[in-house]
Amino acid sequence: MPSTDLLLQLGSALAVGLLVGVERGWQLRGAREGMRVAGVRTFSLLGFVAGLAGLLGAMEYQIIASAVVIGAAAIIGLGYWQTMKADGLVDATSPIAAIVTLALGFLGGSGEPALAVAGGAVVTLILALRAELHSLISALDEADVKAFARYAVIALAVFPFLPEGRFGPYDAWEPQTLWFVVVIVTGFSFLGYVANRIFGAKRGTIATAIIGGAYSSTAVTQSLSQRLGSGQGGGAENAGIALATAVMYLRVIVLVALIATPLLAPFVVLVAPALIVGFAVSYWLYRKSEHSTGPAPPGNPIALLPAFGFVAFVAIAAVAARWAQDSFGEQGIAVLLFLMGSMDVDASIVTAGGLEPGIIAPELAALAIAGTILANMAVKLGVTITYGRTAAKQAAIALAASMVALTASLVIGYLRV
Repeated sequence: MPSTDLLLQLGSALAVGLLVGVERGWQLRGAREGMRVAGVRTFSLLGFVAGLAGLLGAMEYQIIASAVVIGAAAIIGLGYWQTMKADGLVDATSPIAAIVTLALGFLGGSGEPALAVAGGAVVTLILALRAELHSLISALDEADVKAFARYAVIALAVFPFLPEGRFGPYDAWEPQTLWFVVVIVTGFSFLGYVANRIFGAKRGTIATAIIGGAYSSTAVTQSLSQRLGSGQGGGAENAGIALATAVMYLRVIVLVALIATPLLAPFVVLVAPALIVGFAVSYWLYRKSEHSTGPAPPGNPIALLPAFGFVAFVAIAAVAARWAQDSFGEQGIAVLLFLMGSMDVDASIVTAGGLEPGIIAPELAALAIAGTILANMAVKLGVTITYGRTAAKQAAIALAASMVALTASLVIGYLRV
């Protein structure tokens, strides 16, 4: 009696063929009689045959397995060649889909059924999105393709090959971490560019602020400020900077609730005024921002020079933090946490969540985390003024208003401790 594993492997190969076959059969349903080489049945059998070949190969019958796959590929190739020759059309999608089905079916039969089925699902999705992908390509222009290519090089061609480990003064620099900052900052520039193309300048900027604020409001602030300072703003960048900060407050509250739950109540009391001010001011700036129904002028969506400047700032802060730790001992560690929090509030939250209960009062710990948020806000205010200059005046005022509300909460909270 065959084992369950063997049945699962063959079943996954058959499932791959069925998935691709249903999509191909539907796409070619209008083809005239005799012009469709493979449909649901043929693709299902292709997947099953490839699964059998993979099973034979795993049992050390590699020659037989190779012969089966080569034979199936040859038959399919001959059929498609004859069809394209008779019809005068050149469409490689179905032949390539058949080859991929053979490969995935062989993978499933070789002992990787989950990977095979997942691959089949992805292939089916790509094939089914034919109209949407063609529409997307038709909507692109030369600047879009160049922007996509630049960001692909930054994120995929450079980052994986950077060395691991620490270098520089006090071993403060991690090349992968520093380049990741470049990926994030340029990524939000690219995200804003794409959002503007899809939603228009005003709504696209707000979409960027909401998405980016949930991950890195500092990077969003830098990206939108740079756009304002270069004169390429679409009208809602000031509102986007304020909104990214307001979203950051919500994100930090959620993180505290998940990681440092005992601090949640006092922490919410501290940051609630700043949260309310942030959303109120961002809404007001959005309402008064210039209306736009079309995309903003794209300019340079991947601006590397400002991103490198931002990385230099992060690198200097890292050295200063290491120097403080080495020079002042435990007090230096406190300074380190404060400086880390100015760039990454999450680090302070994780540290607080890892403390043993009773080591520090929840109210005091909440004050410490809120203090790092205030430091982070000061950094974002400096970034806004430096990159956005006078064009970011409204955003700077909005950040300052949020900082005043947070400072007042910190002072009141400190007096109560």
